[in-house]
Amino acid sequence: MNRKFLLFFIVLLAIFCTSPSLGFADGPKNILSIEAYDMLNTVPDTYLVDVRTRAEYQFVGHPINAYLFPYEFFTGELKKEDESYSYAVGKKNPAFVDEVSKVFKKTDNLLIISCDGTRSARAADALVKAGFKNVYDVMYGFEGPKFPFFEDSDKHKFYHQLAKRNKIQGFNHRRHYGWQWWGLPWTYEINPKFIYPPDLSPAKKK
Repeated sequence: MNRKFLLFFIVLLAIFCTSPSLGFADGPKNILSIEAYDMLNTVPDTYLVDVRTRAEYQFVGHPINAYLFPYEFFTGELKKEDESYSYAVGKKNPAFVDEVSKVFKKTDNLLIISCDGTRSARAADALVKAGFKNVYDVMYGFEGPKFPFFEDSDKHKFYHQLAKRNKIQGFNHRRHYGWQWWGLPWTYEINPKFIYPPDLSPAKKK
């Protein structure tokens, strides 16, 4: 009898620790873009939080109705990647958690998305540590990860040249598995309701 009671207690404890309403025991939960989109349309109090920079949100595009809360800003430094240069992202936004806390409740379902899932993982972890109970990391992000590195130099060169050529032709085959790859709705349009709150003018706040 005692053994059955102990087993029941263990099962009950496991349910208690992993229940969405009580928070995730091991931090943010990973979720695919298509699963996130389904949650947005079926689960109350669910919101999509885009943690990329303002420039990415505007010029690369963003999921429709995604709230912008940059987790990091551009540093102004150049970095070299695949024989080309780009400005680096890495200056952490010190107001990130505070600004998110002003808009959302600690019990809301927050779906965190970035470019390829790198920044969203860090941002989601920060929110969990700040006391948010139901945080989901949208795997592979909005654009998705780039082609992997191939040890075979000829193979690596071939696939990356193919990806670059397809991108020029309008097909972003450099990336896969992200929000865009799934064909989920996105836009370039900026809606003041969803932009980073500190960017709003006093007139718009009224």
